[in-house]
Amino acid sequence: MTLELKHLDDIDSVAHRLLAAGREQPVWLFEGDMGAGKTTLIKALCRALGVLTPVQSPTYSIVNEYTTHEGHSVYHFDCYRLRNEAEALDIGIEEYLASGNYCFIEWPERVVSLWPARYFQVQLTAGADDQRTIEARLVTD
Repeated sequence: MTLELKHLDDIDSVAHRLLAAGREQPVWLFEGDMGAGKTTLIKALCRALGVLTPVQSPTYSIVNEYTTHEGHSVYHFDCYRLRNEAEALDIGIEEYLASGNYCFIEWPERVVSLWPARYFQVQLTAGADDQRTIEARLVTD
């Protein structure tokens, strides 16, 4: 699926379309250059899921946990600062990924060997101004 985000005002609509396409898959990998909009899109996804608390980039904490109005957990990872996959294992990433809850992972290329066999891949590409191209697909091994 390819979506064009022409204005940031349309991001909530894009988030709902992505959730409809990837709803059955809890692990989502977000790829894109710095500034492509990964965190902004994850904030919109969390709003669509009914997250009650503010959503912030977990750049320094590596993982943030949010709770939806239904009491479900949503995990948001930023693997950019990880030096190696052992650090991801130290924070218990395997348990998070096996939880069945949504796990939104920015910079997943830092932990390639830890990816599950099935995941929803979201690739963001920045265009002019606020325009973004979002390519999403279910990946199964």
